[in-house]
Amino acid sequence: MLLYCILWLSLLYVLGVDSSSSRSVSISDATSINASAPIPESFVSFSIELAFFPDYAGNVSSPNTFSYNLLNNLGNLTGSKPAIRVGGNTQDYALYDPSLKVATNGTYTSSSSDYPTILSIGESFFESYSTWPDVQFTHGFNLANNGTAGHDTLVATAPLACNALSGGKLLAFELGNEPDLYKASATWNEQSYVTDWLNKTRIIKTLISSNCSAAYRYIAPSFAGTHNNLDMVKTWHAGLDTDKDIIQISSHNYISGATSPGVTLQGTLMNHTSTVSSISSQLTEMSSLSNYSLPFILGETNSLYNEGAPGLSNAFGAALWGLDFNLWCASQGIRRVHMHQGTNYRYAAWQPVATSKTTIGTKAPYYGSIAVAAMLGNLVVHNTSIANIALPSEREAAYLAYEDGKLARLLVVNMQAYNYTLSGTGTGPLNPAARGNVTYTFNLAGLESQSARVQRLSANGSDAVTGISWDGYSYNYELDAGRPVVLGNVTTGEMVTVAGNGSVSVVVPWSSAAVLTFLEC
Repeated sequence: MLLYCILWLSLLYVLGVDSSSSRSVSISDATSINASAPIPESFVSFSIELAFFPDYAGNVSSPNTFSYNLLNNLGNLTGSKPAIRVGGNTQDYALYDPSLKVATNGTYTSSSSDYPTILSIGESFFESYSTWPDVQFTHGFNLANNGTAGHDTLVATAPLACNALSGGKLLAFELGNEPDLYKASATWNEQSYVTDWLNKTRIIKTLISSNCSAAYRYIAPSFAGTHNNLDMVKTWHAGLDTDKDIIQISSHNYISGATSPGVTLQGTLMNHTSTVSSISSQLTEMSSLSNYSLPFILGETNSLYNEGAPGLSNAFGAALWGLDFNLWCASQGIRRVHMHQGTNYRYAAWQPVATSKTTIGTKAPYYGSIAVAAMLGNLVVHNTSIANIALPSEREAAYLAYEDGKLARLLVVNMQAYNYTLSGTGTGPLNPAARGNVTYTFNLAGLESQSARVQRLSANGSDAVTGISWDGYSYNYELDAGRPVVLGNVTTGEMVTVAGNGSVSVVVPWSSAAVLTFLEC
């Protein structure tokens, strides 16, 4: 961890419940800031359900330019495009059919209405890896099927994946999705998993070495969490990386479930305490495995498992959660975060194609990713580190971004829920209650700036599913296919003054966020 010393820092906080009520809190113990190590390129990344990857990417004759535009937007902010992991539950259902003339053929069963649990992929599936220039991918192989069909699929698809990902497109391979959730039995334990994983990765290595020249490396073990049938630390001690071909330790995280009792937008997602708790066990694992000197990533994550919940995962409040979650991960040493996506998924950042269930379009969570990228800045040009500032309420969070050791940006996200509709669903009669706001004053001694530019992540309320903007821009499909379009009804170009003692104030409405970029004197 890098230590950035500030002579002194204090925060005055005024919470306006109404025009006459307020309270102030002084932060007196922040005389120095522990910031992360420099954030690696492509920190803001995505995981795409394997069965739906052709929807997201298209194919050679019909690439999905809408998706690519959205990836470009993020790349323009951070200096490199998001890394894409292609996997998820359906990677362990996928079987290869050499006679299949289309990319996929899926059958939905009672097991899930969200994705096919009987899935065939054809050779044309791998065309989708050719539609997004300058994007690196992780391709997921099937580990769960140990029968003849599973073996034949591995033998057939390893060369196809390798060739499709040649020319610098390969980030890594992945074998198996969440094997800690495979059916528990006396014979399925850490050692038997490692044995199976090593046997199959060695088959893949032989096939790749004799069929193509692409790199050969993995993310692993891609466990679903920290308290399931397999223990990650025991798995590593059992020899998972015996062949030294793992480049990143991958874990999955969801803050709760789509149908879990008691899940709410305010209490579960728009809640910094809940966010901190959700990855605490993963941070413990990361520390326990630090002697392996490998980056620890979240290879799949999002708000609520089982593809999210309507009114929660697709609302603006989820974008604010994603902003806080990603920056908390960055500040704590997580090296990359892959937000999981799928066609018709409630928590998706965008819907890549129109279906009978969902219209094509940019969804609320995407705007959270845009704000994260803006706060991180260009990770190719600068060494950027992130520090969290502890605030008194679990309904708010603040972060500092340092570029090459110098304080560059400050972000405040207010997560006090404000529903702009009475129903809290973003539809129906409007809420007549006035929206509150918070005035934050930060005193940053030694700050070499006289002014700051303010950029805002805004919507009508935490329940909004449309009408969202970042710094006055919309990335909606219907405006310019996901490219940024300036909105005429949103204030931009806002500036605030930095006093000579380093004091700077910003008003942040409930259910919104603001980034202050400190300008050179």
